[in-house]
Amino acid sequence: MIKKHIAFFWIASLITSLSLAQEKVKPIFKDGEAQIVPEFEDGSKWIRHDLWVETEFDTDGDGKPDRMHVDVTRPMQTETEGLKLPVIYESSPYYAGTAGFAEGIFWDVNHELGEAPKERVHPEVVRRGERPIISNSQIETWVPRGYIVVHSSSPGTGLSDGSPTVGGDNESLAPKAVIDWLNGRAKGYTERTGNEEVKAYWSTGKVGMTGTSYNGTIPLAAATTGVEGLEAIIPVAPNTSYYHYYRSNGLVRSPGGYLGEDIDVLYDFIHSGDESKRAYSNKTVRDTEMRNNLDRITGDYNDFWAGRDYLNDMKPMKAALLMSHGFNDWNVMPEHSYRIYKKAEEMGLPTQIYYHQNGHGGPPPLSMMNRWFTHFLFGIDNGVEGDPKAWIVRENDDRLEPTPYANYPNPEAKNVTLYLSKGAPKTGGLSLEKQNNQGKETLIDNYSFSGETLAQAEYTDHRLLFVTPPLKENIHLSGISTIKIKLASSKPAANLSVWMVSLPWTEGRNSKITDNIITRGWADPQNYKSITESESLKPGKFYEMSFDLIPDDQIIPKGQQIGLMIFSSDKDYTLHPEPGTELTIDLDETYISIPVVGGEAALKTALE
Repeated sequence: MIKKHIAFFWIASLITSLSLAQEKVKPIFKDGEAQIVPEFEDGSKWIRHDLWVETEFDTDGDGKPDRMHVDVTRPMQTETEGLKLPVIYESSPYYAGTAGFAEGIFWDVNHELGEAPKERVHPEVVRRGERPIISNSQIETWVPRGYIVVHSSSPGTGLSDGSPTVGGDNESLAPKAVIDWLNGRAKGYTERTGNEEVKAYWSTGKVGMTGTSYNGTIPLAAATTGVEGLEAIIPVAPNTSYYHYYRSNGLVRSPGGYLGEDIDVLYDFIHSGDESKRAYSNKTVRDTEMRNNLDRITGDYNDFWAGRDYLNDMKPMKAALLMSHGFNDWNVMPEHSYRIYKKAEEMGLPTQIYYHQNGHGGPPPLSMMNRWFTHFLFGIDNGVEGDPKAWIVRENDDRLEPTPYANYPNPEAKNVTLYLSKGAPKTGGLSLEKQNNQGKETLIDNYSFSGETLAQAEYTDHRLLFVTPPLKENIHLSGISTIKIKLASSKPAANLSVWMVSLPWTEGRNSKITDNIITRGWADPQNYKSITESESLKPGKFYEMSFDLIPDDQIIPKGQQIGLMIFSSDKDYTLHPEPGTELTIDLDETYISIPVVGGEAALKTALE
């Protein structure tokens, strides 16, 4: 009897062991997040391969559909156990290298407004080589957590066919084709010119996209196609409108750090595709379409720029959107994320926004991204859609510890109007009470003085500066400040720059990026009617215009003063005309509206 029991337990144990041995590996979820699975961690067991996906366009003039170079990294179990998994996908124009910053690649900014600039040079990109694997970014983060990671080179870059168009339709349709292939709706091939097909049999068809800067623009571009299978996107510091990247309210304006850049410069910078196809692309895209339409003379918004503004293409979009941006990103400015976030919210899409206080780049915390992808790609009910809509990293906090808010802008923020009082060439006042008969004040343009220098000057005729009394309480600003200005110019054209600053200016080892500049804005007074229509100014005649400054969320500490600085040429962002243009401001008809949490009552308490 005892022997029978022993035999029974031995057989049962064997069956259990065999059952465990045959149990297939699956993703693991805890606290609403995909966890690292030990069986997915060993990179030596990942399956990696590259292929080419056929698109529905031909932009390199060879009469054949362009094919996009794609690489795939997936757990071994997708082959050995028939495991199907969702995909994290990143696309980029940068994977094969760039032209670098060769001397003369940027447009010369030292010329009068309205004059054509002198020609620039066109460097060629030297590709990094025939690499079978495009990139390793995203892989170590997501493959161990049960995702497949896919990369692709955008049109006209790397081993992808086509031409870069810098925001043209093919840069939206290319990632769409890859997502279609992941869902069995497009063809993939083992070679760039071959006919041997490859299928994405390991894909569930659920795709999430992410990336930073240009790589963050492409997820949005793909989402505007409404492609089935793209469930969620996390764009980080995306350029959502090439006009707003290179222009501001009709003004020719450079992105921070790249004075003289324009859309054709970026084209040259990324054009790393097939050398034999480059001449056709250069002639067709850069030297014809871009040259005829980018318009560095007026800076007006036209059909060319409208076609590269993703806000205009959002109607088909279905993907859930988690935006990420830095409030002090003066390259791709935070307005880019804000405008898309608000539209997506208006459309009823699942939306969240994460803002930090630093500069360009900076994804949300991994946990936040994980929850987003876990819910929308795996279908795990983790409550992410009920989370706070906005996450703001406060000035002295770690980027991984954002403060949750009901939304952005803060719902408790109300617009408060501040009025000017005279004081030039020293400092005038900025107050809640409108003071009449303040007259007019004049500044003299001189681009050689930086904005930082002008903000700190006690006495100068190159800017007008208006400040509040020292704050008695902290003031929380959240949203968009809007200036309404009445001005006259001594010349038919002039730059107009506006900064909001926190004073006294702080410099030195302990200063932070949030200490001094609150927000900024630029405009062309010739576009006082609209950004699509400019007209020469009549010297001495006054014009009224209104425009928004860049979105912000900042707490100005007590003891500081809020300053409004008006000047002309901004050394690091605008063209550099000959110094001497005079701008005259009508103080009685100029004011600024700022978004204060707690509204006028809060600001009044802080000022009295």
